[in-house]
Amino acid sequence: MFATSKELAEAIAEAASSKKAHDIVLMKMEGLTVATDYFVVCSANTTTQTRAIADAVEEKLDEAGVPFSHKEGYREGEWILMDYGDCVLHVFTRDSREYYALEQLWGDAELTPYED
Repeated sequence: MFATSKELAEAIAEAASSKKAHDIVLMKMEGLTVATDYFVVCSANTTTQTRAIADAVEEKLDEAGVPFSHKEGYREGEWILMDYGDCVLHVFTRDSREYYALEQLWGDAELTPYED
């Protein structure tokens, strides 16, 4: 288990990085939405890679005893969302990330680039 939502977000980012996710950003959502504390946003080159990233995160967090409560977009692979309660993972292809622009949509969120 993870003591804080930030530790959970960092574990998600680390798992995503293990599958070569790029432009990984932790968005602190506390005070901006009641739905979650963090968004973890990352990009992949292909839909195959988005699914590999989602699988790696799911496996790592399952091992830690943290199952996701909801997953969307896996079949299509353009934008995969995995809801872990205090943290929500968003895995995008490059084009989808540019189109949906979560960092701009939630412009008041504190952004922390993930450094592995």
